[in-house]
Amino acid sequence: MSAPERIPPRSVTTAELLARGELTVRGQIREASNAVLHCSVSHDGQEALCVYKPVRGERPLWDFPDGTLAQREVAAYEVSEATGWGLVPPTVLRDGPYGEGMCQLWIEGVPGGELLALVDAEEPEPGWRAIGLAEVDEGRTALLVHADDERLRRLAVLDAVINNADRKGGHLLPAEGGRLYGIDHGVTFNTENKLRTLLWGWAGEPLTGEAVEVLKGLRETLGPSGALARRLAVLITAAELDATRARVDALLDSGKHPEPSGEWPAIPWPPV
Repeated sequence: MSAPERIPPRSVTTAELLARGELTVRGQIREASNAVLHCSVSHDGQEALCVYKPVRGERPLWDFPDGTLAQREVAAYEVSEATGWGLVPPTVLRDGPYGEGMCQLWIEGVPGGELLALVDAEEPEPGWRAIGLAEVDEGRTALLVHADDERLRRLAVLDAVINNADRKGGHLLPAEGGRLYGIDHGVTFNTENKLRTLLWGWAGEPLTGEAVEVLKGLRETLGPSGALARRLAVLITAAELDATRARVDALLDSGKHPEPSGEWPAIPWPPV
């Protein structure tokens, strides 16, 4: 059987295909903690691969309201689109074979271009940023580092805005054309500070000029009459939307990448 036609990410056609196409389940991704189904979606003669996460397959979490992870995934996509960086694959909320859930374009990762590494050194080499020490064997530690990569730096800013509580290495997908996508955004937009990520390499450093301009744009579109605020209002609570606005304001006020708060584990485990 030939592979489905690839649809360019972020196109209007892609969003319509994901929202209106017929979903056919091909299999289940069993490594995931929640129900994640690998599907094809077809509509009006076009077809693509996608991920479908039904709400009924979500495991309850003590710190997030039940049945809200799919909406948070869509909200993360909406914020990503508002930045203009396109860091999250096209994602919609729709009905499917197992009820309402999120549907996201499948991104086929490409090999090469390592983003994370463990090194036996006290300081990272040029082109890398230190995350922290990790225990690799009993009694032995190594330095966990990530690439000093513009795409990762943008993703670090996005994660700070959406309050991502689970940015693992396996959630980073290098794709064709030099693109980088982040996936798995179900535990985001909490009203409490829960930022937990591998992308601490710029912690405390000044934001780039580009990031400052993007955050200014987010502040405007998150205003009471802003387009992004209207889209998020049907996906997250009013308190969570206010907290998102506050995080954008805090980033602009400080002008710096956030640092670990010390009130919450800073690095997800396992990190991959």
